[in-house]
Amino acid sequence: MAIICKVEVWMVDLAPKTRRTDAIQTFVSQETPILRITDSDGAQGTGYAYTIGTGGPAVISLLRETLVPALIGREANEINGIWQALLFTTHATAVGPITSLALAAVDTALWDLRCRKAGLPLWQMAGGAQRRVPLYTTEGGWLHLSVDDLVADALAMQAKGFTGAKVKIGKPSLAEDHARLAALRAALGPDFKLTVDANQSFTLSEARRRARMLGEFDIGWLEEPLPADDIGAHIQLAADSPVPIAVGESLYSISQFKDYMAMGAASIVQVDVARIGGITPWLKVAHMAEAFNIAVCPHFLMELHVSLVCAVPNAPTLEYIPQLEDITLSRLDMRDGFAHPPSMPGLGIDWDWTAIEARSIADLCFERGE
Repeated sequence: MAIICKVEVWMVDLAPKTRRTDAIQTFVSQETPILRITDSDGAQGTGYAYTIGTGGPAVISLLRETLVPALIGREANEINGIWQALLFTTHATAVGPITSLALAAVDTALWDLRCRKAGLPLWQMAGGAQRRVPLYTTEGGWLHLSVDDLVADALAMQAKGFTGAKVKIGKPSLAEDHARLAALRAALGPDFKLTVDANQSFTLSEARRRARMLGEFDIGWLEEPLPADDIGAHIQLAADSPVPIAVGESLYSISQFKDYMAMGAASIVQVDVARIGGITPWLKVAHMAEAFNIAVCPHFLMELHVSLVCAVPNAPTLEYIPQLEDITLSRLDMRDGFAHPPSMPGLGIDWDWTAIEARSIADLCFERGE
């Protein structure tokens, strides 16, 4: 038994190395709160979350003023109890992204601490269901790219053994999206998996039109076709879409996922460990999806999600988008199109603390302790 005696928080702002555009936004930066917990045995665990360009200072404020003070003196191994207590402490601001992202930074640090003290990698501590998982790429499928660039990147990834690629859709006309997908399918052949992401940009009627078009190309899923809070429209779309509907990156509670699954509003869930509030609720959603016989294909955060998808049996693939290369010494273990979870104890992320210190925003960093 060891209590939490110190918590340190850094904020690092990472600029994307490649231009990333979708139907509603361009990624301008990636604000990355990093939180390190030290217990009374001297053991440490590090966790993190992220925003896409906005909201990071609000996450830091919630940590500084509310969550971190509530951590000091708690038993570090009581992870579920801490998560529930912090959620209740912030019930006036939950459910929502700011609270979930702050909770995730804490929760992932606690899991890292637990795994390190046990001498086990996260993927084994959390379940140990599979030793590798196929990769699909999103990094070459952004909406601004030309058809030639889309095809060239997908062919290059196919040659590396990747099993699929995700392409952003939501061009002004259906014909433009059709032309892009037709070129990809013709170049890649029938066995390469293609999925698409609309980033909540369609109305129900437009989503139905585009879904019918997607049926021509054996598309694996249509991701975020509609605003995430319109579950009724998702129910209607899922009932007659020729391609599976995927949701999850814009859902922030276990109960929201429960409603989508119970009501037949989606057949693939893309729970994001940062946006759901950490590893603790991520695993609950994944196990609930298993009970519904639904696949878990998480959004973003490949450096952390590789361990979680290998912890559960119903995660068939992992999204490839590099995120942490500028502030870590470790890299995703990719071999022949498969991602392998880290074998080192903890989350398996080897942080570059020199780079973190150099890139930190001083006014948004702090430390609390006994």
